[in-house]
Amino acid sequence: MTLDEALAECPVVAILRGVRPDEVLDHAEVLYAAGVRGIEVPLNSPEPIESIRRLTEAWGGRLVAGGGTVLSAERVEAVAEAGGRIIVAPNTNPEVIGRAIALGLDPAPGFATATEAFAALDAGARHLKLFPAVTYGPGHLKQLKAVLPPHAVIWGVGGVGPDNMADWWAAGARAFGLGGEIYRAGQTVAETAEKAARVVAAARDLK
Repeated sequence: MTLDEALAECPVVAILRGVRPDEVLDHAEVLYAAGVRGIEVPLNSPEPIESIRRLTEAWGGRLVAGGGTVLSAERVEAVAEAGGRIIVAPNTNPEVIGRAIALGLDPAPGFATATEAFAALDAGARHLKLFPAVTYGPGHLKQLKAVLPPHAVIWGVGGVGPDNMADWWAAGARAFGLGGEIYRAGQTVAETAEKAARVVAAARDLK
């Protein structure tokens, strides 16, 4: 499954910051059952590359998975070797973007300003992560959308949840990365299932 296919089914990427390899598949199962088709394992989680490897081996044909907080080309390569397909970052680093594209992966670099957005686009990215979204608000994105090219897919990440996704969608966001709204380290699989159901229900109302 490609990133675009995953987002077409559900515009949500679940950020499993802090997840452990021994529990990642159980959480992935309930996320998939709820309708989520994208999973990001931040690289500041315990043994993140192993979690990504397990995810892609078990779920690679049915959802898209990859790394988050990817800050160097070397880490891009590690995610790729584990089978990850997406490279999410909090910042705009042309080296990270370029290495991801060279390996056939989908980068989603973080940006806040028009300068950063166009730098990411010039480096080859198409998915752009407004981060932290809550700091800037939907009005910021709406103004940026007036100058960004139509092919740019904007993610709202950081402070976005089921209660305000509609506002972001109206401003032009077409994907959402959700961390604490869908997963917090140590929570039960049942809690993940409950949160995911609420998030996916809100996402379906956006269509």
